[in-house]
Amino acid sequence: MPSLLPPEEMRADAGADIVIIGAGACGLTAALAVATHAGPSRSVLVLERDATPTGSTSLASGFIPAAGTRFQRAQGIMDDTPALLAADIKAKAKHRNEPAEADLVAGAIGPALEFLAQSHGIPFEVLEGFRYPGHSRLRMHAVPEHTGTALMARLMAAADQAGVEIATQAAAETLFADSTGRIHGVRILRPDGASEDIACAALMLACNGYGGNPALVAEHIPQMAGALYFGHTGNRGDALRFGEALAADIRDLSAYQGHGSVAHPHGVLITWALMMEGGIQVNTLGRRFWNETEGYSEAATAVLAQPDGIAWNIYDARLHELGLQFEDYRTAVAAGAIRSADHAAGLAEITGLAESALAGSIAQTWQKAPDQFGRSFTTPLAAPYYAVRVTGTLFHTQGGLRVDGHARVLRRDGSVLPNLYAGGGAARGVSGPEVWGYLSGNGLLTAIAHGWLAGRHAAA
Repeated sequence: MPSLLPPEEMRADAGADIVIIGAGACGLTAALAVATHAGPSRSVLVLERDATPTGSTSLASGFIPAAGTRFQRAQGIMDDTPALLAADIKAKAKHRNEPAEADLVAGAIGPALEFLAQSHGIPFEVLEGFRYPGHSRLRMHAVPEHTGTALMARLMAAADQAGVEIATQAAAETLFADSTGRIHGVRILRPDGASEDIACAALMLACNGYGGNPALVAEHIPQMAGALYFGHTGNRGDALRFGEALAADIRDLSAYQGHGSVAHPHGVLITWALMMEGGIQVNTLGRRFWNETEGYSEAATAVLAQPDGIAWNIYDARLHELGLQFEDYRTAVAAGAIRSADHAAGLAEITGLAESALAGSIAQTWQKAPDQFGRSFTTPLAAPYYAVRVTGTLFHTQGGLRVDGHARVLRRDGSVLPNLYAGGGAARGVSGPEVWGYLSGNGLLTAIAHGWLAGRHAAA
């Protein structure tokens, strides 16, 4: 189907004031903001491709960085501010991202989380015990279950309670737009091939990026072509397709979030907290190959550059206990992905790694001075040792449609498209153009911040 059709070709089988494409964290936050701030004066309809909304949010860790929140203050974290968060975002991207956008989302995310808590009963708490790469404060917020699946479940329950209408198995195929770029409606395709035209006064693209489209991945991030994709297969680049047809400003398509710690072949995410708190990665030769504290996103390319694209996470009982705090790690344990031995020789035997090289890599954690990769260790690994075989993966893309302070989509000349919003993976993120620019939590940060900004503005 074509990306755009003129309004006169629309049948208008149904309609809503505000239509949102995508029922992930971004789309649901936007819908809740509309329902709360506009009430019955604005009807909102969320279109979801799948039979059950899950999307990238359910596959994520569910951790959201926010600064200066009451959740931080309740846990005694008093010295964080949106300005500090914005500074960390910019520093991680080596100042190659858009400063105003970093300031925008850093300032919006705290109020957005407090809105979800106060208006819709979604509880948040701050993860304690360790800081994720690039963050200068403890600021990762999560629902009590500490998973993306639980976050999605709570957002869905809130949407149901608020009376938000969600149409599932409704894939957006075509937009109806006039010569000014104003959107009049959207054509959806049902699994049986039937189509419906939905009229709207405003439209939001909350349908993530293009990680599930191998051709676009090969075009824009060729280093990840053929890599394991750990995101949602429905992320096919629809927002890009619509944006290009509308002459929208599209930036940073080479940006993405990778991850270098997915258990292979089990396909289970292994928390990067193990690395930040003293674990190491070795290749199939038993040798370390980089500074593991730089970040889990750039770890994807570091791991994939090793023989067979495989690494082993090596850690000890102290870190194993830390890992057990996370549901994904417990899943990996239950799947038999985690191996352990009382000494390095035993670990080498069960992993197939060279004993001398493995022992030497573990011994590096006993040195206080910065090593050849620039990493310093404060707590050496101690027997018994643990190991899990991992690979590098693509999680989601970070480039997309450039938006303004209300998450409205901008044209290439900087003007605003009349009634089109975008957020989360559909919008240009704050990671700059490279994988190393991704600060932990940037995905859900922009999803929820953009959703809240767009929903409030659309409600008005």
